[in-house]
Amino acid sequence: MLKSLKNEDWTATLIGGVILLLVILMPGYMKNPVVLFTSIAVLSYLGYLFLGNKDKGQFILSFIIIYALALLADVITDVAFVKKMGLESVFFSVLIGLIVRNTIGLPKWMGAAVRSEYYIKAGLVILGSSILFGEIMRAGSLGMIQAVIVVLSVWYFSFWVSRKMGVDSEMSMMLSSSVSICGVSAAIATCGAIKGDPKKLSFIVSLVLIVAIPMMYILPFFAKWMGLSEQVAGAWLGGTIDTTAAVVASGKFIGETAEQYSVIIKSAQNVLLGVAAFAISIYWSYKGTNSNIRPSGSVLWERFPKFVLGFLVASLIFSFAFEPATGKSLSKIAQESRGLLFSLAFVCIGLETSFRDIFKKENSKYIWSFLIAQGFNIVLTLVVAWFLFRSF
Repeated sequence: MLKSLKNEDWTATLIGGVILLLVILMPGYMKNPVVLFTSIAVLSYLGYLFLGNKDKGQFILSFIIIYALALLADVITDVAFVKKMGLESVFFSVLIGLIVRNTIGLPKWMGAAVRSEYYIKAGLVILGSSILFGEIMRAGSLGMIQAVIVVLSVWYFSFWVSRKMGVDSEMSMMLSSSVSICGVSAAIATCGAIKGDPKKLSFIVSLVLIVAIPMMYILPFFAKWMGLSEQVAGAWLGGTIDTTAAVVASGKFIGETAEQYSVIIKSAQNVLLGVAAFAISIYWSYKGTNSNIRPSGSVLWERFPKFVLGFLVASLIFSFAFEPATGKSLSKIAQESRGLLFSLAFVCIGLETSFRDIFKKENSKYIWSFLIAQGFNIVLTLVVAWFLFRSF
């Protein structure tokens, strides 16, 4: 049982749950910035050790540096002329991380705490405390409809384009899953399902991160320019941007409602990851190069994003276990911890993204396949989101 919990998904979910428990039991203490920082640092460190990592002091030092970079982003945001420009701290968090990674580089020891998905998943569990369960059910049901339409359409289009451009079937599988489902997680799940080449997976992960960064700025700009409602904009962002951290960041550029809807829709899309991995393993066992692969029902549960469960449980508890005023008050306190986790994740997005190994001539067909599929994804998801969410 304990062994099955030793993965990033479960660990991040447990961290988010423990933070919410601390908010409920000690709301006064969790308002204190020092207590907040210490709690998240300790829990993140314990989670890191729980995952089986050995530490010689690197994690805490790395965590402190990431936190300092996040604080620097906040300081820059508070400068008068920056405020007039309307730039959020998320912009500078990612930018600072990018500058560090692509100039001086990321020292190996510092990589211990550079884990954007780790922090963002814990933060998303906490986000559930601020969204009424009824709202999740209403938007999530339509989000699942959107997810099924988009995932199936984009996956097949991406696979067709990749094969037309001469990309091998293994790479086409991983590219198609990453662009259509949920980015890095989908690429990893697909690689596991087909026992793919780790070097190809590493390239796709880097490509997903690099493409997600401009999208998290450009799509909110176009959403505002087109006059989309926050609900439609959130559904569009959640369905197109390929990393959960970048989805949250992009939603913040538009507003709280857009952020919430983007997360709900992204979560609906993430739920399909287990089904997709199961289907891909069936296909690959008969059509692929690894004929010894045999799918099992456990793939469905193994690939199911556990933080989605934490998100739903948090929403249920804060929607029904407290008086409305109490629930709202506790949720407001929890926002501080969520904000800190998100800030850490945004810095890590930049620190995880290296431009050096991507833009080589031999990689051009992979890049163009991904970009063409992503362009199709952007247009299709906008149309579907508008039809489903325009009346909200």
